[in-house]
Amino acid sequence: MGTWGTGPFDSDLAADFVDELEGLTHQQVIDVLERAFQRVTSSGARVDGGDGAEAVAAGALVASTIPDSPITIDPEDGPREPLPKLPASLRALARLALDRVLQDGSEMATGWVDSTDADQWRQEVQRILQALEVPTGH
Repeated sequence: MGTWGTGPFDSDLAADFVDELEGLTHQQVIDVLERAFQRVTSSGARVDGGDGAEAVAAGALVASTIPDSPITIDPEDGPREPLPKLPASLRALARLALDRVLQDGSEMATGWVDSTDADQWRQEVQRILQALEVPTGH
């Protein structure tokens, strides 16, 4: 796996995941995002690094669709077509998956060689998680 940074799209796996969305119907895009989260939430004690990378990329995509979100996707990283309107349930599923990705049983959380990179990656995932929080009072 090629990883060149700590951002949600800074790996071959994440880039391939985004490419997988090309040419899909709106419902198929929603299904692919949902499956990425479900692979992580339904995994056993260990979260596979590839599944984790896809869940983080999917989480960033979902977060980027929220009005006034601090998460923006560089056009070079995101899908060519705009994402469809996503169901609110996807935000909750994304949060569950990203929480799992941050835990010790996750290859993504424990696989960093450089502790500075690990810290930057955790901060980025936390930023995505915060953007996915359902605002109170709405």
